[in-house]
Amino acid sequence: MTNIVVLVKQVPDTYSERKLNESDHTLDRESADAVIDEINERAVEEALKIKEAGEGEVTVLCVGPDRATDAIRKALSMGADKAVHVSDEALQGSDMVATAKVIAGALGKVDGYDLVIAGNEASDGRGGAIPAMLAEILGVPQLTHARELSLDGTTLKVDRETEDGVTHLEASLPAVVSVTEKINEPRYPSFKGIMAAKKKPVETVTVADLGVDAGELGLAGAAATVLEVAPKPPRAAGERVDDDGDGGTKVAEYLVGQKLI
Repeated sequence: MTNIVVLVKQVPDTYSERKLNESDHTLDRESADAVIDEINERAVEEALKIKEAGEGEVTVLCVGPDRATDAIRKALSMGADKAVHVSDEALQGSDMVATAKVIAGALGKVDGYDLVIAGNEASDGRGGAIPAMLAEILGVPQLTHARELSLDGTTLKVDRETEDGVTHLEASLPAVVSVTEKINEPRYPSFKGIMAAKKKPVETVTVADLGVDAGELGLAGAAATVLEVAPKPPRAAGERVDDDGDGGTKVAEYLVGQKLI
């Protein structure tokens, strides 16, 4: 049986206005609607496809505040079997290195894992380094930016797409994989799945349960600090061209003035 862990993150809705806290310049997660990151739904879908093709179990792993339970339940309603939720105020402001260490510690709460699947990057931080960092900490192969994934026994094959082309990768389990938006189209939870998710086990743990040094977490443990922020400038009004028969000439003159033609 293949034990698959999917990393899930709750993020501010991309259609909401996102703000920073004035006190510490971290993301104000209470100012916007919170949803499961879309790329994580694709990661869950890929895990479920592997499970349905053979025997397996899918565990959702989430690091986030209490309300991240909503994102976890969404993944469970899609078909994941259980979840581990790391929720601790000490995590507020943690950088990617600290987050990767927490995730690695939380994997110890899973009854063994063969494959960890994540999105290639979260839509809030856009760092894109957590899967690679996690693989380094765990000492397992990393197969990142996968647009296609297949599993044959304990052999994992991935098509990795970059701007330079497609690379065919192969590794033995255990391994860490990150997927892109091209990997699949995630399923919609059924009513039966939504009801079943309410009964599936979710284990909530704190940093103290993971054996992670709390001094490395939060803003105090972060390697970088935001000193100052400023709101984006208001959008400037465009230039209007009244067409009195010479509109084309006026547009061309404007483009020349902007050095666009």
